[in-house]
Amino acid sequence: MSVDPDHIVPGPLNFLTQSKTLAPLSRREFLHKTTAASGFMLGLSLLGPSIGRADQTAAGLENAPGGDATPSLFINILADGTTEITCHRSEMGQQTWTAMAQIIADELEADWQKVKIVQALGDPKYGDQNTDGSRSVRYNLTRLRTTGAAMKQMLIEAAAQQWQVPVTECQAENGMIKHAGSSQQLNYGALASAAGQMKVPNLADVKLKSRDQWKYIGKAVASLTVPLITEGKGTFGIDVKVPDMLVAVIARPPQVFGSIKSVDDSQTLAVKGVVKTVRLPQLEPPALFKPLGGVAVIAKDTWSAIKGRRALQVDWEAGVNAVYDSVAFEKSMMETARKAGKVRMQRGDTTAALKAADKKVVAEYYAPHLSQSPMEPPMATARWNGDKVECWGCIQAPQAARRTVAQVCGVPEENVTIHVTLLGGGFGRKSKPDFFVEAALLARELKKPVKVVWTREDDLQQGYFHSVSAQRLEGGLNANGDCDAILHRTVFPTISSTFSTEANEPSYGELRLGASDNPFAVKNLQLESGSAPAHIRIGWLRSVCNVYHAFAVQSFAAELAAAAQQDPKDYLLKLIGEPRFVDPNQEGAEYDNYGSPLEAYPIDTARLAHVTRKAAEMAGWGRQLPKGHGLGIATHRSFVSYVSTVVEVKVSDSGELKIIGVWSAMDAGTVVNPGHASAQMEGGTLYGLSNALYGEITAKNGVVQQSNFPAWRVMRMHESPPMMKTHIVESDAPPGGVGEPPTPPAAPALTNAIYAASGLRIRRLPIFPAGGGDKLAVNKQQANTIDTSNVSETGV
Repeated sequence: MSVDPDHIVPGPLNFLTQSKTLAPLSRREFLHKTTAASGFMLGLSLLGPSIGRADQTAAGLENAPGGDATPSLFINILADGTTEITCHRSEMGQQTWTAMAQIIADELEADWQKVKIVQALGDPKYGDQNTDGSRSVRYNLTRLRTTGAAMKQMLIEAAAQQWQVPVTECQAENGMIKHAGSSQQLNYGALASAAGQMKVPNLADVKLKSRDQWKYIGKAVASLTVPLITEGKGTFGIDVKVPDMLVAVIARPPQVFGSIKSVDDSQTLAVKGVVKTVRLPQLEPPALFKPLGGVAVIAKDTWSAIKGRRALQVDWEAGVNAVYDSVAFEKSMMETARKAGKVRMQRGDTTAALKAADKKVVAEYYAPHLSQSPMEPPMATARWNGDKVECWGCIQAPQAARRTVAQVCGVPEENVTIHVTLLGGGFGRKSKPDFFVEAALLARELKKPVKVVWTREDDLQQGYFHSVSAQRLEGGLNANGDCDAILHRTVFPTISSTFSTEANEPSYGELRLGASDNPFAVKNLQLESGSAPAHIRIGWLRSVCNVYHAFAVQSFAAELAAAAQQDPKDYLLKLIGEPRFVDPNQEGAEYDNYGSPLEAYPIDTARLAHVTRKAAEMAGWGRQLPKGHGLGIATHRSFVSYVSTVVEVKVSDSGELKIIGVWSAMDAGTVVNPGHASAQMEGGTLYGLSNALYGEITAKNGVVQQSNFPAWRVMRMHESPPMMKTHIVESDAPPGGVGEPPTPPAAPALTNAIYAASGLRIRRLPIFPAGGGDKLAVNKQQANTIDTSNVSETGV
């Protein structure tokens, strides 16, 4: 059934401002109203005035582990006993809302059935709000436990005071304070006002539960967001609607730092619904989080704005990045990787050990640019009131949005308010608030609220892309097949190029994502980097540089095993070696361990080996496989968590590839919600598999060639593995990341499985480049691999 876009009813009702103005029924509302017995109420029910939010301060709680734990920042108890918990992180499907609520509610002894989530504004008072780097639980577990425990103590003290009994005779349970010596009990709502006037306890006096007392933490508690989304009640960036709002769709320069020569908007202004066009400021280097510039088409609705942009005639000045051709760039990067680079980590004498090796193995790997391509492209709405601006949108970094809007618009930060909606995926793209700045600039120009809508084409062609990379690894084996030396060279345009035009060398922060933290017990190990300029905006994508570093390192581990004629799982465990802690700083690397202390989060090879053995056991490693089937394994530590993935594939004689099953084991330390962690393992693995199969952004004359999903291929439902099994290691270690660590092992586990099934060694991603068909060239050993004609020794 085809749909005429001219007759799509725009916009759902506004859930943010609780507007009761009737609007046409949207598709989202239709979904809800046809699956529920009755209609839903807009916005939040007003259950009474906010109480329990006194101006609370306490010496010590501001400096709790992870940040300020003052209860009033996060907890508001209403008169009916409802506990409102403020989440200062963004919700984009990873269940942060639920995890944050579980942590606080557990120590607070709240009634889970009366817990509600409130999304925080972007405000420095919350501390770090960047929802990236798999840090939400890692940075906030102790802090939020302290918040809940402190408020619980205040409620107990309020009850004891009211009953005139010792505090020691009172206890909290499921949203109630009970007196042990009588039948007296009060719910939290009845005590909230009095508790809000209590002195906040000092940090030393806050008593946290022991692990065996946890009732929500560590349990697979149901999601707080899924019901909202499935019933059509969730507010995403596209859903925001404010009175008198206009919609903008922007024609941006095809190349970064391109500019406008001339504009003819006569046909655009003739489109029904179009109000006017506005030229945005030209982007000057460095790119930062500033808009790309271009011409905004302003209309009364989204479709009119899109039609108006199609009619717009713009003559562009290409600028300095018109030289960029990704095919030629791949060759130049590989040439750089074949030359000695800047030494970034060194153990032993790798050069001498490689010369003395009985067998030398050389392999080169390439991974292309990737797009985050979240389901919901960037969306932001802005409204000015004098010199103050209020913004709404799907943002991972609300404080960065606040800061950038203030800087570009020339107003104090305190004059900028950032409302965070639900995010239809993020994967790093929505950490960059350029789309918020676009909305703010246009709203100020038009003196009306403006929503900036990015189409899928905008998202794929003009975002911040995951960096392309070329890597070369050389390994030296002795007569027993043991690896005595590894040289690893990595070359890629750095993310730092987005912030400095002079940056063309990988930063230490990027190298510690799977390169300088190599855990292998090899006597001689050397990491080198090469320079590469950036010609498009480089940003972070789920798991960042771990994606291509894990692909190269874990693929090379399997190549070493093949050269030694040993089982790849056994050989990987041999490379990991005996249990020990690894400190890259002792070998010349600059290593900050993802912002967490090595003392608390060591690089622990015992944990790495454990998940390797567990994933192999789950997959039945060593079992007899049918003809054309193969198992591949890859293990990687990232964001202080350990993940091992085994993939089984079937490769037919004609080269058809089918993923049969995936088994993954993860040790993420203390896990708040195992159910959601398991879902993140599956989602992160599928994300990695999809990019490995099809993900590739290419550029010609500085212009990204992919524009929508026909060219930017993603894994389809029928292609996903029919069986996925996950295992979460039970651990009392501090919490690690969950959202990003499952992604890096996916690609090498898949390509290693393809080799086991077919003998085809894939060193260049994606496995199926655009226009290259959907079958493996099983009879061409060099198909879809790096051209190694210039490599003197391959060994494999």
